[in-house]
Amino acid sequence: MAGLLSLLIMLAGILPLKAQILEPVTWSFSQEKVSENTYNVKFTAHIDAGWSIYGLDVPPGGPIPTAFEFNKAEGFRFVNEMQAPAAEVKFDPNFDMDLSMYSDREVTFYRKVEVLSSSPVKVTGELMFMCCDATSCLPPDYIEFAFNLPGRTEVAKAVQVAPGGEAEVTAEADDSKIDDEAPVEPLEEQVVIYTPDAESETGRSFWGMFITGILGGLLALLTPCVFPMIPLTVSFFLRNSENRARAIRDALFYGFTIVFSYVVLGLAISMIFGADTLNALATSPGFNIFFFVLLIFFAASFFGAFELTMPASWTNALDSKADQTGGLIGVVLMGFTFVLVSFSCTGPIVGTLLVDAATGGNVFGPAVGMLGFSLALAIPFSLFAVFPTALKSLPKSGGWMNAVKVVLGFIVLAFSLKFLATADAVAQWGILDREVFIVLWIAIFLLMGLYLIGKIKFAHDSDLKYMSVPRLMLAIASFAFVFYLIPGLWGAPLKAVSSFLPSPVTQDFDLSRGVATAAASHTSDIYVGESVKAGPHGLLAFTEYEEGMAAARKAGMPVFLDFTGLGCANCRKMEAGVWSDSRVQQMLANDFVKISLFVDDRTALPEEQQFVSSALGRERTIRTIGQKWSVFQAERYNMNTQPYYVILNHDEEMLAPPRGYDLNIEKYIEFLEEGKSNFIP
Repeated sequence: MAGLLSLLIMLAGILPLKAQILEPVTWSFSQEKVSENTYNVKFTAHIDAGWSIYGLDVPPGGPIPTAFEFNKAEGFRFVNEMQAPAAEVKFDPNFDMDLSMYSDREVTFYRKVEVLSSSPVKVTGELMFMCCDATSCLPPDYIEFAFNLPGRTEVAKAVQVAPGGEAEVTAEADDSKIDDEAPVEPLEEQVVIYTPDAESETGRSFWGMFITGILGGLLALLTPCVFPMIPLTVSFFLRNSENRARAIRDALFYGFTIVFSYVVLGLAISMIFGADTLNALATSPGFNIFFFVLLIFFAASFFGAFELTMPASWTNALDSKADQTGGLIGVVLMGFTFVLVSFSCTGPIVGTLLVDAATGGNVFGPAVGMLGFSLALAIPFSLFAVFPTALKSLPKSGGWMNAVKVVLGFIVLAFSLKFLATADAVAQWGILDREVFIVLWIAIFLLMGLYLIGKIKFAHDSDLKYMSVPRLMLAIASFAFVFYLIPGLWGAPLKAVSSFLPSPVTQDFDLSRGVATAAASHTSDIYVGESVKAGPHGLLAFTEYEEGMAAARKAGMPVFLDFTGLGCANCRKMEAGVWSDSRVQQMLANDFVKISLFVDDRTALPEEQQFVSSALGRERTIRTIGQKWSVFQAERYNMNTQPYYVILNHDEEMLAPPRGYDLNIEKYIEFLEEGKSNFIP
């Protein structure tokens, strides 16, 4: 009877899974002769409607990027790096961030190869990609490729040319047949440097950088180096102009000079470093430490430790030239003079914006940021020249402007910790855990609130006789933010600032783990083995299937099998939204032996454990732990999406219909209870 019951449950779980292996992306390979002995090897992805693959660079916390790994061999050389058409940057709900992706179409990547040997050569390797739709992602997939290129010749006769001008395709692919005559999209001449394991934060849009620049420019207007110059500069134009039209013209050229100066600075940063270097900045520990120290330096300047000034000879020379020249040339020189004179206040802001834009990984990011900054700085001068009577409405200069600088110092100081956290995470030093980061932020914003209410005073501050309404609002916001941060010390997610904080995995003290830890105290002796790891909410799990099954048989408990992924966004949502429930944690900790298999783990298998699999309709060599578990899930359960949860008995039979992504906690508890009740030791 028990056997019949198990059979019925197994059938109930298997029948709905028929034809659940999804393959929304297929690849074809071709080669094109571009000159004598030189070829483009092409990789074309055919993407089904509603699905996307990702670009070659993906920010931390995002999906697996598309990557091409070529095996080393003699007889040829690569002329350039991988090239790809420009990807579309859009918001991906699976990862809650803007990502570069290719959707609903064919997209071709290619790399140029020059044959050096007189004998035929073979270019081989493996491509890796990940595809997602609007609600879920498939595990990373790996496809081996091989291109057979003819030997080097001095006369163009070694390659038979097919219609369309492409060389006869001899590439071997395990994914699909090679299509010589498949249309290839025109490629933009944009070189994308391939770094297999590098990640860079390229998800930020130009609009985000532009708006950040505008905000920085508006803040710079309130500093003591810039604000007093508005009426002085505008009055200069009105006094030296014979009519209103000329005053407006001069003011517009003055503003244009300011914009031009800062945009050129942004473009210079872009041209000096280049796209690949800017991409590398995002995850380089050395550069991130440099930026951290640089922002500390800027913060100290805001606090009044020292002034950042351009050489006086520069400003005096420009000012003298402006007075002597007159006309539009004089106006332009006045604009350059303003940029130099205001540097002591704008320098730290500009530096912070350039650091943020540069580490965004986009080659034009610094220029876009500087465009927003300079527009916010230049527009007021032009407007006041057009409407000079509005100058009367400006507040008078005073101590409040130094307060603006100090507040900016606190904000820059807090922002600097982001770069220290990035360096710490990449280098795995372990010096800046999540709670340490939060404590530092609490201290910074608490001090800022105390400063705003007059409890702390710096050397350049004047006495605070009364508190203005804007100052009071800022103080309330600062103290409120401190109270918001405090629960994070005990594991609260702090979603509003989660992108700045280190990973929750680095949190040493997390109350959300307490429920599972206390509940699992009497089962801790079960989780003994090399593959045991602590997971979300402190739940222990085996990461090797056979070791976990052996432990379950020994303990006389059912198995909770969790197919998950390191980059699986929906897995994280299930763990945060469902596993966080105390009832779910109690059952996972007490009633099951948990096995978690990560289908995107890129750890290489020992050579003797590598094997050839024909799962997913093609033969391929399984070389990593993630590939092993992905194939295991596809072969055993005819499913290749995650998360995927299965409850098993000791004969590896399903005790309840498996479940995927579903945030309904009550249904999840019913699933666990059904599996538990059907288990017979």
